[in-house]
Amino acid sequence: MIPTISEHSVLISLREYNTDELQRGEIYSFHSDELGKTLIKRLIGLPGETVEIRDGHIYINGSDTPLEDVETKEPMEGSFGPYTVPEDCYFVMGDNRNNSRDSRYWEHTFVTEDEILGKAVFRYWPVNKMKFL
Repeated sequence: MIPTISEHSVLISLREYNTDELQRGEIYSFHSDELGKTLIKRLIGLPGETVEIRDGHIYINGSDTPLEDVETKEPMEGSFGPYTVPEDCYFVMGDNRNNSRDSRYWEHTFVTEDEILGKAVFRYWPVNKMKFL
């Protein structure tokens, strides 16, 4: 998730989320059974949506206009998908797009609703970059 956050620098709100509360662009922590660890990524695709990455730009549901995304460490490269997000699942990506192992690369592409542990709400380190996310 560099440059947005680094390891051990963010406060996670650990509470249950209803599906209507999860929002594109927000950062969530979740447990990956496939990788056997807890990860933190940005939510990109919602249930029922189709996500496609063309020439480093993200498109939702075949739109001609790319998703207005966060500023990343470097411009994203490549083309991936399309991915159709199943019910109760989410498509996630790290902010360090060219070096992030995320939904694009996993065998089980999507994060399920029950795997989500909480939302990243506050970056506290380094102190000079402290802010609400």
